[in-house]
Amino acid sequence: MLRAALRAYLRQTFKGSDAAVAAKLDEPILARAGRLLDPRFQWLQRRARADKRRPQDLPVTVMRRLSDASIQLLRGKTEPGVAETKLEIPLDGRRMSARLYRAATQDPQRPAMLYAHSGGGVTGNMDWCAQFCAIIAKTARLPVVSIDYRLAPEHPWPAGLADMAGAYDWLLAHSAEFGAAPDSVGVGGDSMGGNYAAILCQDLRAAGRPQPAFQALVYPATDFTAETGSMDVFSDVFPLTRDLVDWFMSHYLRRYAGGPVDRADLRLSPGKAGDLAGLAPALVATAGFDVLVDQGDDYAERLRAAGVAAIFPPGSVVAQCAIDLLDLLNEQRGFAQPKSLTPLG
Repeated sequence: MLRAALRAYLRQTFKGSDAAVAAKLDEPILARAGRLLDPRFQWLQRRARADKRRPQDLPVTVMRRLSDASIQLLRGKTEPGVAETKLEIPLDGRRMSARLYRAATQDPQRPAMLYAHSGGGVTGNMDWCAQFCAIIAKTARLPVVSIDYRLAPEHPWPAGLADMAGAYDWLLAHSAEFGAAPDSVGVGGDSMGGNYAAILCQDLRAAGRPQPAFQALVYPATDFTAETGSMDVFSDVFPLTRDLVDWFMSHYLRRYAGGPVDRADLRLSPGKAGDLAGLAPALVATAGFDVLVDQGDDYAERLRAAGVAAIFPPGSVVAQCAIDLLDLLNEQRGFAQPKSLTPLG
């Protein structure tokens, strides 16, 4: 009952034009780097400031619980006309949970899509991207498989990345069973999930294997050595603050059996690759108020310069987690508009 009441309150608060929502705030809209933050995110930003707890003071279990509760409150309703089915993907003697999203109408000539959720490699689950995956399945008329990859610190880098690679090979062999073109799979993800998708494309190229049908990178993390302007300019912007990035990395890279991790390793920071030629056609959608925006924009520009077909929507005025809030955002809000995220391929 309380959750339903809170969601109803949020819908009412976020209803209407930007000006109407801004009028409900008692503070100026945040302006940085020549942009004005979406007033809906301004409201969330203000609520976040009231919570004085710091990521570095919280254990992983508590952070996961708090993050999941927030997503459950803010996530959108079920997408009509899309069936959601539980899957299990066999990987190295174990089975990884996954979800399949299929629209009532599919194009059998389109590829399947493999999708990885956000969460810094430490938090997050398939619920976080559920509505977004359903929207892609419906809009692009292709099946989408979302994976429950392993998380750090229980399974530090590169465990989650290995799960992404294993799931890709499995889906490649089964795409036709889900109504997609045979042996045809595109990859995608947001934040850390986008990192996995970008790295997978580079790993396949290095192995001399064919590229995925496309790569859809939503505010991706591409360079963990980056000290670009956005890391400072947006360091305090909810939800992905600089402190939270540092907290993620302290767990994501902890207890790696191979010894100290070089953050410039291409299987951690795909943006450090000197050559991006020959990679899959790409969509790179960054969030304008995000510590990762500079590295995502740079990766998109370098893909284009390398001759990769790349769609790069104009800079948006939202922050990280925008795809988790599609039900509460203005439908015309930049890259959060589902039509602009119709995958390539």
